[in-house]
Amino acid sequence: MKTPKTPWPAMVVLWQSVQPTIRWSLVQTLVKDCLNPPSFKMPAFADQKVHMKDPARVQQIVDCLISGGPKKLQVITDFDMTLTRFSNNGKRCSTCHNAIESCNLMTEEIKKQMAALKSKFYPIEINPNLSAEEKIPFMVNWWSKSHDLMVDMQIRKEQLAKVVQESDIQLRDGHTRFFEALHQLDVSVFIFSAGVGDILEHVLNNAGAMRPNVHIVSNYMDFNEEGVLQGFKGELIHTYNKNEGARSNAGYFERQRDCTNVILMGDSMGDVRMADGVPHVENKLTIGFLNDKVEESLEKYMDLYDVVLVRDETLDLVNSILEELQKRTQADWAGEKSDTPIVV
Repeated sequence: MKTPKTPWPAMVVLWQSVQPTIRWSLVQTLVKDCLNPPSFKMPAFADQKVHMKDPARVQQIVDCLISGGPKKLQVITDFDMTLTRFSNNGKRCSTCHNAIESCNLMTEEIKKQMAALKSKFYPIEINPNLSAEEKIPFMVNWWSKSHDLMVDMQIRKEQLAKVVQESDIQLRDGHTRFFEALHQLDVSVFIFSAGVGDILEHVLNNAGAMRPNVHIVSNYMDFNEEGVLQGFKGELIHTYNKNEGARSNAGYFERQRDCTNVILMGDSMGDVRMADGVPHVENKLTIGFLNDKVEESLEKYMDLYDVVLVRDETLDLVNSILEELQKRTQADWAGEKSDTPIVV
C-alpha cells in the first residue's frame, strides 16, 4: 500500500520557484552571516588594542544591544581617562583635579603639596594587587586633602573657565560622533565622575557635548555669595565608591526603567561597578580603558570588563556599536515609511 502523498509546505514550494542563481546567492549570504555574525563585522572589534576574555559572550551582548534598538539603551560612563585622553604623543593629559592643581592660581607651595599627594596615592589607586575595599580609605584621604587645598586657595567661580582653557584636558578622538549619535538616538548618558563637576561641565560645554540627554553626577564645588570656593557639595565621590551610584540616584534610574540594555565605560577597577543596583538590566556591556600598568593589570581587567581597550585614545569601539544602532533605526524608519498607505 502506497503512502498517500502529502502537500509540500508552502515555503518549500516558494523556495523551488526561486531561480537557482538567486537561491545560491541567498545560501552564500546565510553562511557568511553565520560565520561572521553582525556585531563582529565591526572592524573596531578586530583591533589589536581590543582584548576579550570571552568573545562569544561579548558578541551575544552586542547583538542584543543592537537588536534591542536605542529605545532600550542607556549609557553609564566615567569621565576622566574614559571620555578624556590619558596621553597625547607620550605626554600625560590632565584630569579635572589636575587642571586645578596645575593652574596658575595655585601657589608653588600648594602645587608641591598636591604633587606629593598624587605621588603617594596614585600608585595605590592603580595597584592591581589591592582590593577596592583596601583602597577606599586612601582615596578618601587623597580626595579630601586635595579639596581642602583648593578651598585654601579661595578659587573664584569665574576663574574656572580660564582653568579649563589653560589645562591639558582632551576628550578622546571620536567624542563628537559619540555625543552626536547618542543625542540623535535619544539615548540617556549618565556621567558618573569622581572628578570636579564644574570643570567637567566646562569641558563638555566647550566641546558642544552638553545635551539634554546628558546627566552628570560628580563632586561639585560650593561657592559662597561672593563666588569664592568654600567647600564641596554632598557626599564625596571617589574612584571606589561608585557602586553606590544607583542607590543615591534611584530617581534617575527609575526613569530609565525601560532602558534594559546598558553600555558601561570606565578606566578603573572601581568603575566596573557603576551599574551595581541599576534596576531592570537585561544586557550589559562593560568596556574598560586600560591606560597604565598594562602588563600588571591586563588579566585582572579582563576578569572585570567584557572588553578591555589597551592604550586606546579613541572612542572608536563604542562608536561602531552606535553606528550599527543608527543604521538599524534608519532601516526601521524606512520600513515603517514603506508600509504607510499612500493617500491620493
